Amino acid sequence: MDIRPILSTLRRHKTAAALIVIEIALACAIICNAIYLIDRRLDHMARPSGTVEEELLRIQMPSIDESGSVDRRAAVDRDLAALRALPGVRNVAIVTQVPYGNSSSTSGVRLTPDQRDNTILASGYLGSEDLLDTFGLQLVAGRRFTANEFVNSADIERAGEAARVPAVIVNRAMAERLFPGQDAIGKQIYSWGNAPIPIIGVVETLAMPNDGTGPGNATMLLPIRDDSNGNNYVIRTDPAQRRQVLDAAVAALKQIDPNRVAVNADLMTDMRAHYYREDRAMAMLLVVVCVALLVVTALGIVGLASFWVQQRNKQIGIRRALGATRAQILRYFQVENFLLATMGIGLGMLFAYGLNQLMMSRYELGRLPLMYLPIGAIALWLLGQIAVYWPARRAASVPPAVATRSI
Repeated sequence: MDIRPILSTLRRHKTAAALIVIEIALACAIICNAIYLIDRRLDHMARPSGTVEEELLRIQMPSIDESGSVDRRAAVDRDLAALRALPGVRNVAIVTQVPYGNSSSTSGVRLTPDQRDNTILASGYLGSEDLLDTFGLQLVAGRRFTANEFVNSADIERAGEAARVPAVIVNRAMAERLFPGQDAIGKQIYSWGNAPIPIIGVVETLAMPNDGTGPGNATMLLPIRDDSNGNNYVIRTDPAQRRQVLDAAVAALKQIDPNRVAVNADLMTDMRAHYYREDRAMAMLLVVVCVALLVVTALGIVGLASFWVQQRNKQIGIRRALGATRAQILRYFQVENFLLATMGIGLGMLFAYGLNQLMMSRYELGRLPLMYLPIGAIALWLLGQIAVYWPARRAASVPPAVATRSI
């Protein structure tokens, strides 16, 4: 089809054509960046914790005793024994922090004892002997902790800088950051005190308790029985029994000490859902914005096309009288809309990168990947063709007799 008549018509309606082009450009810029943000949110929400979340629950039930007379080690052992005796319980461990928890802690990690600055910050999980089995972690290299490698946190605190942690298991992300391209097994790190800690194992994935803990998702498991009041009891059970086991576990701990109150008693899946609630809400909000923007753009295209059909009834009738078919009239308006959409999309891509640069400077957002531009372009091209179809079909239905009545 010769597009020169179309361009000539658009030049005679510069204002209306410019408004549609600008509307499509703004829609393209916002939608491309919104899709990018939605994808980032979804990717963030999909990050694995490395644990068997569908089988886990956690309980925090600190003691109210303030006299210091309670033997915390004996109390923890008593609690663990009571929890292991519950029907349906597969594994139980006590741990200082859990993925998606309310708090987190990090430790500096060095590669040499005299190193002044930390190589990385890592989030440490201090737990009892059954922690690996309770979390369901799988070693990809090395070995598990042995029984004689576990130490008590009280002994570590008393030793101070002379403290010695017998071994550490790290996640793959931490191993690759510390020793890129090397086997981390057998290497030594310095973190707790001045004594070297040998790396004896590597797990595929173990996420930080939260995103604010530090960059790189570096985590490590330390064979330290931390008996601090308020630690997490983590229980692994059959997914179908989690609610019953959670209620039974809380009741069992309260039976041991009726004065205690469960500060937190949650299923791990509920903790995950709560942790990502803001990401989920933001993704839904961006989806609503995109849909609303597409609807407004479509209504603008429909309105302009309908206006042009009314304005050009005589022209359409003359073309029909001269032998133009309905398909040719329909195609005329679709090509016209395609040209407007193309101009708007081209301008919108420049706007998209400008908006992305603004967000990068103010919100530390990453650079907009090129792949999102064709997604936005295709969406707007399809939207334009769908929106213009009904006005164009109405134009194609104008009978030739309209031309003779108008002369």
